[in-house]
Amino acid sequence: MLRTPLPGPKARAVVERDQKVLSPSYTRSYPLVIARGEGAIVEDVDGNRFLDMNAGIAVVATGHSHPKVVAAVRAQAEKFLHMSGTDFYYENMVELAEKLAALAPGPDPKRVYFGNSGAEAIEAALKMARYHTGRDKFVAFLGGFHGRTIGALSLTGSKSVQKKGFAPLLGGVTHIPYAYCYRCAYGKQPDTCAVECVQVLEKQLFPTILPAEEVAAVFVEPVQGEGGYVVPPRKFFDELRAVCDRHGILLVADEVQCGMGRTGKLFASEHFGLEPDIVALAKGIASGLPLSATVAKAQYMQWKPGAHASTFGGNPVSVAASLATIELLEQELIENSAGIGAHMRQRMDTWVSRYPVIGDVRGLGLMLAFEVVKDQGNKERAPELRNRIEQLAFERGVLVLGAGQNSIRLSPPLVLTKEQADYALDVLEECIQAVCG
Repeated sequence: MLRTPLPGPKARAVVERDQKVLSPSYTRSYPLVIARGEGAIVEDVDGNRFLDMNAGIAVVATGHSHPKVVAAVRAQAEKFLHMSGTDFYYENMVELAEKLAALAPGPDPKRVYFGNSGAEAIEAALKMARYHTGRDKFVAFLGGFHGRTIGALSLTGSKSVQKKGFAPLLGGVTHIPYAYCYRCAYGKQPDTCAVECVQVLEKQLFPTILPAEEVAAVFVEPVQGEGGYVVPPRKFFDELRAVCDRHGILLVADEVQCGMGRTGKLFASEHFGLEPDIVALAKGIASGLPLSATVAKAQYMQWKPGAHASTFGGNPVSVAASLATIELLEQELIENSAGIGAHMRQRMDTWVSRYPVIGDVRGLGLMLAFEVVKDQGNKERAPELRNRIEQLAFERGVLVLGAGQNSIRLSPPLVLTKEQADYALDVLEECIQAVCG
C-alpha cells in the first residue's frame, strides 16, 4: 500500500543526507528508505508498504525480523556479544560448525572456517587451496561474481566497473565461459552439447597456456547469481568434477547467493549431485546478520594455527541467528522455497510465448529470473527495458532488482506465501505489458 508519491518527503530527506556522506560506490536502483520489515513486507519512512522480492539481496532467508531469529539474537546478546572465536572458545560456534559439517554435500568429514561476508569466505577458500596444493593458479567463469576484495575480485567475471581502477589484481586467474545455455558461447544446444565449456580446459588451455599441475582450484557458482541466475545442466558439473579429479584440482562451490535453501534445497549443489571440495556460504546463513562459512573436506583444511583467522568471524550473536535460521529452514522454509518457486515458475514459463520482450525464464526454488530482450529471435539484450520494468515495479510497490546485463531476479524471503507470489507476478505482468507498448 503506497501512501505518498515515491520517494516520499522523509525518504527524499534521507537520500539527500546520504549523498553528502556515504560512499558513491554504493549501487542504489531506486530510492527505498526502509523503516521496518516483517516477513516479506517492508515499510519505508513515509509509511509506504512494499512486497520485497529481493530479501536484502537474498539475505533475509527467514523474512524480515523473524520472531524466532530475533529471540535467538536477543537471548545471546544478553549473555555476551563477542569473545573472538579464533582466540577463545564458545559453544554455539562449535554447534553451528557441527551442523554445517553434517549438512554439507557428500559423506566426507568436513571442517568449518567462519568469517563475516561472502568475499571473506572466498578469500579463505583461495588461501586454503594454495596452502593445501602448493599451486598458485585458479580457474573461474565469465559472468561469475565472488566478491570485491582483491582475491575475490580477481575471480569475478561479472562487470568491468567492478575491476576498473584496481589493478594489479591477483595473478594466475583464467576465466572460461559458464554453462549459460540460453547464450551458449559455443553455439550448442543443451541436449546435444559435449560440455565444450568444460572441455576447453583439457582440449585447449591445459596443453597451451595453463599447466594443469599449477592449478590449485576451480571456483564455480552452482547457480550463477549476479550473472543472471543462470542454471547449468547437470552434465556441466559431472564433467567439471571429473576434470578436477583427473588433475588433482580442488573444486570450490560458491554458494554465497544460491545456498541456504534459496533453490529449494539447502545447498544448490544438491540439485546436481555435486560434492565440492570446499563450499563458501554467506548471505542467507544468518537471516541478515554478518556471517560466512567456508566448509571444506577435513583433509584440505589442515593449515596451522595463525595461518588464517578473523577477529569477528563466527560472532556469537550471528551464530545464534544462524542456528535459528537453519532450524527454520529445515522445519519448513526449504520446502516452502521449492513449492512456491515451482508455483511461480509454472506461470512465468508462459511469459516467453506471451510477451515478445521476454527471452528466457529460469531458476530453481525461489531463485528465479527472466531475461529481457529486444527480439526473441536474435536475443538482443534490452537493459533499458529491464531497468524500466524494475522502476515500474517499484512504483507499484514491488521490489525487484536486476541481475546480469538484462535480467531481473526474484529472490524473495523464503517465507513468501502463494498469495504474495501471485500478487508479485500480477504486478510484474503489468510492468512487462507496459514496456511491450
